[in-house]
Amino acid sequence: MARPTKKELPILTRVESELMRVLWEKGSATVHEVVEALPRPVAYTSALTMLRILETKGYVGHEPHPDGGRAHVYKPLVPAEKARRQHLRDLVERLFGGSSEELVVGLLEDEQLSKKDLERLRAAIDEKLEPRGKGKKP
Repeated sequence: MARPTKKELPILTRVESELMRVLWEKGSATVHEVVEALPRPVAYTSALTMLRILETKGYVGHEPHPDGGRAHVYKPLVPAEKARRQHLRDLVERLFGGSSEELVVGLLEDEQLSKKDLERLRAAIDEKLEPRGKGKKP
C-alpha cells in the first residue's frame, strides 16, 4: 500500500487519536512507553498493531531503539496542529454542512464554557477581525 500524501491523510479513529496524543506529548516513545501513558489499559500487542496501522496511514514512523535490542522508537510524522485542523475541517464538513459558524454557535450554546474560555474565544475573534498590518487600538 502506497503511503498517502500529506493532503490524503485519513481521519484518525478514537484509539488512534489516543496513541497519537501520547506521541505528540512525548515526541517519541517505545510501545511500552505508549502503553504506560495511555489513559486506559491497552495490551502491548494491541498498541503495537495500532502503531503499525498509524505508520501505514502515514502518521508515524519508527526506528531501532538507540540502546539496541528488539524495541523500536515511534515518532509522529504529522504535527498535532496539522492533524487537528484536518480533523476539524472534516468535522465541519460532515456534521455541520461546511458551516464553521454552526459549529461555533453550537459550542457556545451547548457547552459549559468558562469565562476564561469565552475571553480567549473573544480575543481570537477580535484578532481575526483586526485589519492586517494594524496593531490593537490603545
